[in-house]
This record gives sequence, structure tokens and C-alpha cells, in this order.
Amino acid sequence: MDKQHIFRKFKIRKLRPTAVREMVMEYLLERDTAVSLKELEEVFYWADRSTLYRTLKAFEEKKAIHSIDDGSGVIKYAVCADNCTCEPHHLHAHFHCIKCKLTYCLNEIPVPEVQLPPGYKVTYINYVVKGICPKCGGGE
Repeated sequence: MDKQHIFRKFKIRKLRPTAVREMVMEYLLERDTAVSLKELEEVFYWADRSTLYRTLKAFEEKKAIHSIDDGSGVIKYAVCADNCTCEPHHLHAHFHCIKCKLTYCLNEIPVPEVQLPPGYKVTYINYVVKGICPKCGGGE
């Protein structure tokens, strides 16, 4: 992974680089699936859980990553596009494989616009499709 890419992401999101933040961002960027805090704890076993959690929360607050509630009971995280503001018009669908339990960002599929009755305001949308991914034979 190109370190310049990571530093550019930090600069865009106004994140102060630290060794742990750099390693976590590199790990997230290398994945094609969303990652849980537990997975990060297993990979970065030497790091304190609270440090990893604070890293994820800082990334999420600055919109460098987004969280995904895929219905598995575990929140997962994935990197946002550089131009993403996590507003409803930037949101995309996610796919959770019921076989391998991995969750994928479907960046090319926008979340449908929801027309709410007067007085309601959207603050969060979670659009998760469940099924079997291509790696598990979903295309057969």
C-alpha cells in the first residue's frame, strides 16, 4: 500500500497521523470487505482495544470510514470514498453473505431515496442486502 495514499486520506479528512492510525487505515484499504473491531484486535493483537476503538471512532467522526450494521450483531467498518460526506445522497448498499458472513460495500448501488411524511428527518440509513456472495457460489 502506498503510504502517500494514506497520508492524503488523512489530510483530506483532517486526521492527525499516528502509527496505529496508519496501520489500521492501511489494513482497511487493503480489504474488499468490511472489518469488525474484533478482527482488528486479532490482527493488531499488540494494540490496546480502546486504542483501536478510538481510532475507528476518530475515522468515523471525520468520515474517513463508515459503520455498517449488517444484522450479524457486530458493527463493521469500511473506508469511505474521498468525496463522501456520509449524507444520504452519498450512501450505498451493502451485501452480507449468509454463508461466509462477510459484508461488502456495493458502492455502485446508491441507497434509494426515501420520501418521509412531513415532520420526519432522515439521520441514518442502513441498506443491507443478504444472500450468497460470488465467492460462496451465489452466481450459480
